[in-house]
Amino acid sequence: MRMLLLAGSALALIGAAPLGTVTVEITGVRNAKGTVHVDLCPQAQFLKDGCRLSGDAPARAGTTTLTIANVPAGRYAAQVFHDENRNGKVDRALFGIPKEGIGFSRDAPIRMSPPKWDDARFDFAGGRQVIRLKMRYMLGGSGPKG
Repeated sequence: MRMLLLAGSALALIGAAPLGTVTVEITGVRNAKGTVHVDLCPQAQFLKDGCRLSGDAPARAGTTTLTIANVPAGRYAAQVFHDENRNGKVDRALFGIPKEGIGFSRDAPIRMSPPKWDDARFDFAGGRQVIRLKMRYMLGGSGPKG
């Protein structure tokens, strides 16, 4: 009986998705105000609040880097925003245009609407992976400043 329990535990471990870390390098951050927030989302949560794999880092003009640990292997898309006023959300102007910087993995295009899942998705096999994306500012200029 004891051997059967050990074998069952070993099989459960084999079936578990490997965990790892995803480091996100965000270029084009226009200033050092506030934080940069990153969500790693499976398809069902993409473009929604509540992605359970997320983190914040102090904004750094130019490039801000953030690492998320304990990420199970799978398919994800990164959605990022520069929370300049630290209110925990993307502030929007008329017609819903973001006032703060936003970005997506694979620099998925934003054309009059949010990007498509297939344009932003990436596969994560566990271990360590680095993804890079550019912060985009729809209003108020872009590029690093002080």
